[in-house]
Amino acid sequence: MGAQKSIHAGNAKIDFNVDFTHKLCAALMLPSLRNVGGWSPLSLVIGSLCIKHPNLFGKSEKLDFLWDKGLCDSNVLITYRKPRPEWLSQHAFTIQHSVSPEIGIHGIPVDNFSRSGSGGVNLCRLSAGVDLSEPASSNWSSKTSIKFEHVRPVNDDGRSITRDLHGFPVTCSGGYHDSMVVLKQESRFAKADDRSFTRFSLQIEQGIPILSKWLIFNRFKFAASKGIRLGPAFFLTSLTGGSIVGDIAPYQAFSIGGQGSVRGYGEGAVGSGRSCLVANSEFTLPLGSMLEGAVFLDCGTDLGSGRHVPGNPSLRHGKPGTGVGLGYGLRFKSQLGHLQVDLAVNSFQQRTVYFGFSNVS
Repeated sequence: MGAQKSIHAGNAKIDFNVDFTHKLCAALMLPSLRNVGGWSPLSLVIGSLCIKHPNLFGKSEKLDFLWDKGLCDSNVLITYRKPRPEWLSQHAFTIQHSVSPEIGIHGIPVDNFSRSGSGGVNLCRLSAGVDLSEPASSNWSSKTSIKFEHVRPVNDDGRSITRDLHGFPVTCSGGYHDSMVVLKQESRFAKADDRSFTRFSLQIEQGIPILSKWLIFNRFKFAASKGIRLGPAFFLTSLTGGSIVGDIAPYQAFSIGGQGSVRGYGEGAVGSGRSCLVANSEFTLPLGSMLEGAVFLDCGTDLGSGRHVPGNPSLRHGKPGTGVGLGYGLRFKSQLGHLQVDLAVNSFQQRTVYFGFSNVS
């Protein structure tokens, strides 16, 4: 169920957007939840709450509040923006708190690596900082941010932990939490016409050791994609990768595998390392006015860096470090949204079906 409401506060209008759904069948689909201590019907509620204030102090200051809740995760984001001329950098002050299962690194692959089960490690993150978005120049845009981050691993019952199920540390400090100040620079390039498009992004993060126990590291990640129209068909290829040097906690490693990485594998089931490289290719061909067929090939590797992650979770969970997934799918486009169905097969001949629905009007 959902609801939308607008109220007037002085000269400003505040928009509310609420969408909560109770999973009535979750008790049948997830029977293990009935055995979890502290379980309540609220744990089976998923949805989102969005509040926007366009004129907080009467000078066009914007305040956004967003709360997303899933069955096993939650995220609260508060953003405050002050108006500035378009030719100057735009400032945004953010506070974020999230809780999510760390399946990509600590998840346990099952069913010939097609799924990843919980490894009993969840991350509770609190961050606060400022984002500076530079005015777009030609096809380039850039954003700089500096944030304080506090990361606390917890188990499935919400209790702070220092070690995983195998007794290995889950933080860089070896204690109950890690703290860091992270300076991040992100640059993006995008160019498109009727026949093709090109996109490129580069992220560089630097951990600043303001205190001696805080993490110091350098991490970069890039993503490049190219799309070309070949008559009625369309060919899309992309390459993503990254690496990290310096201090590293297991949760900072790159996870490989899953719907947004190498299809046919569970989340992080291919590997997790200090470095990664993932290539994706997809060829789509129209089958009707609203239907398209697709074939795809995904490849990913940790470049042999899994053993350099503290505790080597990739080796302990038997992850291969490299993986290939191929398959085919259908794309149905309508005024209500886009439906995507993919069947992927991994290197262990395990088949996995993915469903996706987006662009809902």
